[in-house]
Amino acid sequence: MELTELLQKFLVVSFTIGFFWKLIRYMWSFVSMEKEPIRVLVTGAAGQIGYAIVPMIARGVMLGPDQPVILHMLDIEPAAEALNGVKMELIDAAFPLLKGVVATTDVVEACKEVNVAVMVGGFPRKEGMERKDVMTKNVSIYKKQASALEQHAAPDCKVLVVANPANTNALILKEFAPSIPEKNITCLTRLDHNRALGQISERLNVHVSDVKNVIIWGNHSSTQYPDVNHAKVTTSSGEKPVRELVADDQWLNTEFITTVQQRGAAIIKARKLSSALSAASSACDHIRNWVLGTPKGTWVSMGVYSDGSYGIERGLIYSFPVTCEKGEWSIVQGLKIDEFSRAKMDATAKELIEEKALAYSCLG
Repeated sequence: MELTELLQKFLVVSFTIGFFWKLIRYMWSFVSMEKEPIRVLVTGAAGQIGYAIVPMIARGVMLGPDQPVILHMLDIEPAAEALNGVKMELIDAAFPLLKGVVATTDVVEACKEVNVAVMVGGFPRKEGMERKDVMTKNVSIYKKQASALEQHAAPDCKVLVVANPANTNALILKEFAPSIPEKNITCLTRLDHNRALGQISERLNVHVSDVKNVIIWGNHSSTQYPDVNHAKVTTSSGEKPVRELVADDQWLNTEFITTVQQRGAAIIKARKLSSALSAASSACDHIRNWVLGTPKGTWVSMGVYSDGSYGIERGLIYSFPVTCEKGEWSIVQGLKIDEFSRAKMDATAKELIEEKALAYSCLG
């Protein structure tokens, strides 16, 4: 072979290797490119739920293991020192995904450019207080925070209300943040959803991840309706209906429902404090599925703005079964509703209508 021909082949091979090396480096630059941080607001951040949820967010439990975050933490002036202590601990934990921390008692500073808002702060009902007293306090809190979100949050901000009465607090927030799309304001019933999954897994002695498609209808209160009529369990022989496997309608229609409805009270009785860990975890579940999507064939429960589906009055924040895709939720349609379920769904809707009227009366 002539020297010229060998030289030509060498140049071709060198060019090919060089081309592919550059291509690999170019593609790797996209793979390794860090995402822009997402700003996440947590109100009531010095409280129990706040203290539980901020490390979860910083670790990627809420938005994914490759998503950097900047945490905005808000609390009231008397909690300012405790809030600063939480900030110190976040810094000390050296979370790789945590790109910044804002700890403030100024609602405007807290809301600036946030992409996700987790509204944990609220006024709890205390002994001797009437419902209207609690509602008046929360209307005032959520009116102020809604205005700050309206003016200073990112245009596509997603809001999750955790503080009770969660459904009605979310409704008030929507009232005073009219430019935030109604589909971007939700409340937490995922905690109740997860509790229902847990009860079924315990009853059947199966892993909780093998249970899916329970539903929480209505209000995050003792009138909520945990529904297993469409729930399924993955077994070695395929998916089976929960009712078929439990084979005890009496338990499912009575004790199971009341256990889920009153689980929060049972935890307070047991630990002398409200459920913080499970509430924080379920709030992360709620946002993660909302932003990143639900698995195919699976739905979750979210308190969302009613469009009239299943005969529920439009304009209530009511818990429905939903699927999520590309940052949007959709109510699962076409589910068969029996008479027992209809009565339970209407009862919790009635309570929400009463709460709405009470809240609007407080606005005056």
